[in-house]
Amino acid sequence: MDPQENWNTSEKAKLLQPGPPPYPDHSTYPPPGSFQSTSGYPAQQFGAPGPYQGPYPGHQAVTVQPAIYVTTTPLAYPLPDYLGYSIFTMLCCCFPLGIAALIYSINTRNANMSGQQQLAESNSKMARTLNHTALGIGLALLVFYIIYVAVVVTNTQHSTDP
Repeated sequence: MDPQENWNTSEKAKLLQPGPPPYPDHSTYPPPGSFQSTSGYPAQQFGAPGPYQGPYPGHQAVTVQPAIYVTTTPLAYPLPDYLGYSIFTMLCCCFPLGIAALIYSINTRNANMSGQQQLAESNSKMARTLNHTALGIGLALLVFYIIYVAVVVTNTQHSTDP
């Protein structure tokens, strides 16, 4: 795209930022290699031309250890996760306790797969306890419902008898 004929370059030149400052004079710097020390330590090399000289005077050398990668393996004898039991109690007995038991069951399965024995044990025990509690509540509600229906049915039959 060509500039227009009425293009004013002096007007646009004012909008440009100023150029960079001139480079400093490096003639006062010493050449790469060694320099004279004013601190009382022996002369040190700087720059790239020499091999690594070791730690600074008065400091210990730092040894870097290689990175260690830890891989987890599943437990050889995994603990029971009670997943099926948790799904049953969630759907058939007590929904809130079944959900909690299901969460602990999944956490048990994850701990078994990552090799965390203690976490798997605690999650497995909690899932079992929640499942037993949910089953007990579900059975108790079922028994109370059967008794309620039996009492209501017998009372309605006795009240309608002549």
